[in-house]
Amino acid sequence: MRARAVSLATLASLSVLAVGWQVGAQANASMQALSAPQAAPATIPAPSAGPATPTPAASAPAVSGPATTSAGSTTTVPTAAAPAPAAPAPAAPAPAARPTGTFTGSSVQTRFGPVQVSVTIANGTITEVTALQLTNDGGRSVAISAQAAPILRSEVLSAQSAKVSNVSGATYTTRGYLTSLQAALDTAGF
Repeated sequence: MRARAVSLATLASLSVLAVGWQVGAQANASMQALSAPQAAPATIPAPSAGPATPTPAASAPAVSGPATTSAGSTTTVPTAAAPAPAAPAPAAPAPAARPTGTFTGSSVQTRFGPVQVSVTIANGTITEVTALQLTNDGGRSVAISAQAAPILRSEVLSAQSAKVSNVSGATYTTRGYLTSLQAALDTAGF
């Protein structure tokens, strides 16, 4: 029974691997086809009445497509494609105004009470984070929040964003703190 389960699991894994390989190969082929340069056929305008005058090859651009001869018949002249023009460099974006001021985040309700934070920003730099409300449901919750708040403040000031690690043992406080902080940063356009 165990051998059958192992062999079926192995077969299933190999099937997933094979399907993934095929999908990846198809995606790779599609990307290569899209990125390959394609030359558009160019045409030589038909000459007006009168004899055809040959043009020296050094001064004529390389083209491919139908060409009309002096006898009036049409032939195809295959040659190398002309190189694509270089794309212009993108213009540098205009510098955005850096936010400055004190912004208050929304009050976030957690299992152990509300959490609210304000943030002070000077010239696009977070200079202060203040906890306006921390969880308050029981003595243990207050103690945990009092321990977590300075750690979170220090991490936010170092990271200059709300993307910091969770404080161990203070999950609800951390989530409320960072959610309120992100709301304040969004208000500031930070």
